[in-house]
Amino acid sequence: MTTMKHGGAADERFGAVADAFFRNFAGHGELGAAVTVFAGGRKVVELWGGVADQRDGRPWERETIVPVFSCTKGVVALCAHLLAQEGRLDLDAPVSRHWPEFARGGKESITPRMVLGHRAGLPVLDRVLSFEEILAWTPVVHAIEEQRPLWEPGTAHEYHGHVFGFLIGELIRRITGLTPGAYFRKAVGDELGLRAWIGLPREELPTIARLVEAEGRPAMPGQESLPVRIVTMNGAIPFPGLEQPHGWNDPALLAAEIPGAGAVASASGLAGVYAAAATGLDGSPRLLTRDTLTGALREQAAGASWSGFPDVGARWGSGFLLDAPRFRPMLGPRSFGNDGAGGQFSFGDDEYGVGFAYVANRMIGHGDARARGLVSALRDCLAGG
Repeated sequence: MTTMKHGGAADERFGAVADAFFRNFAGHGELGAAVTVFAGGRKVVELWGGVADQRDGRPWERETIVPVFSCTKGVVALCAHLLAQEGRLDLDAPVSRHWPEFARGGKESITPRMVLGHRAGLPVLDRVLSFEEILAWTPVVHAIEEQRPLWEPGTAHEYHGHVFGFLIGELIRRITGLTPGAYFRKAVGDELGLRAWIGLPREELPTIARLVEAEGRPAMPGQESLPVRIVTMNGAIPFPGLEQPHGWNDPALLAAEIPGAGAVASASGLAGVYAAAATGLDGSPRLLTRDTLTGALREQAAGASWSGFPDVGARWGSGFLLDAPRFRPMLGPRSFGNDGAGGQFSFGDDEYGVGFAYVANRMIGHGDARARGLVSALRDCLAGG
């Protein structure tokens, strides 16, 4: 590998990804960031640079981790598909098979796949929970049990925000006896040595990058609007609210298991999750078989949402974003991934044999030009042979 400026390295074939990464610092006001690419289970790009904490100038290093927001959903979806692959979870059987108390208020027919595809009618909860209740887990579970769907399950879609993680997470807990963060570490993270967690370990606090808001980000609508209720759990979790009480720089929030948006990871940890799923790492078997991944890639949701949010080109499979040229271009029809509120982006592709992740601490927005430029460069590198 050829050693690069700032930190890390890139294979010569992937030099264009390195060029795009450093252009982000020159042209997009990058503060601190990292990008990693696996190809065929082997790390071919691992680059980092900039500042992890603007307050004291602490540099971004190889081990630096950062909150990745809804990239968390891809980690939780992987766990669900692993359990389905093992025959322990039927994605098309009622949720109540494993969670009997769930089957009330019109939720009897809801399946895990409906939740993974944002079609369950449960994008938000009516019950207003405190931050402490959310951290306690069980009050959220009871609120989900009490909730009535906003529409007939399976007939429309709306982004399920935090409910996605807690609902699938409770299924994981009931099947395995482990919360989703603990199950992920046992089934995937610890064995592969991946720097990715849902629930930040205390000993990792010194390695976390501090988030900052990019200037000029559009203001969110009012607190009573459906989008804000979805991403804040009715105001209990600020968004983006970095410095507010219980905001996204708060160790208490990061240490909690918030399985729809609370993961922290390095670029290599997150890219490793997708590479492990699609190809396996360093000669190990792939975590998801081709048939399992084919099922996950079937489109579940696209077009305008139930609330009338316009069609922006997004396409959802079962728990993963799919390749969508207008919304989140990846590599092709076998690509599967998830993005995060600050611009973080991660995906895998078993046709190209790739696992990719970009993370940063300067929050610009979903699918901004930084990640797009990196993915475009990766696509060109792969096309060039």
